[in-house]
Amino acid sequence: MKGRRPCHEPGFTGSDQVGKENMEQNSKKDKELEVPEGLGVVDEISDPTPAIEETPDIATLQEELAEANDRVLRIAADAENFKKRMAREKEKMVKYAGENILRELLPTVDNLGRALEQGQAESEDVEKKLESMLEGIELTNKGLLSLLEKFEVTPIDSEGKEFNPDEMDALTMENSEDVPANHVLREFAKGYRFKDRVLRHAQVVVSSGKES
Repeated sequence: MKGRRPCHEPGFTGSDQVGKENMEQNSKKDKELEVPEGLGVVDEISDPTPAIEETPDIATLQEELAEANDRVLRIAADAENFKKRMAREKEKMVKYAGENILRELLPTVDNLGRALEQGQAESEDVEKKLESMLEGIELTNKGLLSLLEKFEVTPIDSEGKEFNPDEMDALTMENSEDVPANHVLREFAKGYRFKDRVLRHAQVVVSSGKES
C-alpha cells in the first residue's frame, strides 16, 4: 500500500504553521508578565541619583568667613582681657598680702605706746610707776601671742627636749649634771612654726652631758 500524503489546508503552508506557534507562545508570555490587579501602573521610574545641592556663591562664602574671623577675634580679645585682669588681681594680692596681719597688729602697738607713757609719766611713787609699765608690757606681749596664734604661728617647745636640727640651731655646747647629752640645756631665742612649716629655728645651747 502506498503511504498517504499529508493533507494540507488550502493556502496554509508549513511556514505559516511555525509562525502561528510563535505567536501563541509570545501571547502566553505576555499574559505571565501582566501586572496584577490593584498594583497600579507605574507612571515613571524615579531617578536613584541624589539631588545635587546648590553651591553657595563666592560672596556668601566670603561673608561667612568674615563673620567667623570676627568671632575668633572677639574671643581672643576676651581671653587677653581676662588674662590681664587676673594678673592685676594677683599683683594686688601680693602687694597687700600682709594687710590683715598689720591691721591686727595695730592694737598691740597701741598697748605698747600706753605702757611707755606710763613709764615716762611723772610720779613720786616709783614702784607704782614700774608696776603700771610692767602691766602694759605684759598686755602687749599677750596681744602679740594671741595675734600669732590667730594666724597659726605657734612657738616650738625646745628646752629640755632632744636636739632636733630640723627645728633648732645649736649655738654652743656646755656640760650639765642634770640635762642629758644632746638635749637642749637652755633656749636663747624661741623658735616658731607656721602651720606645718618651721618659720624660725630655735637658737639653743645643747648639753654635752656630765663633765668627764
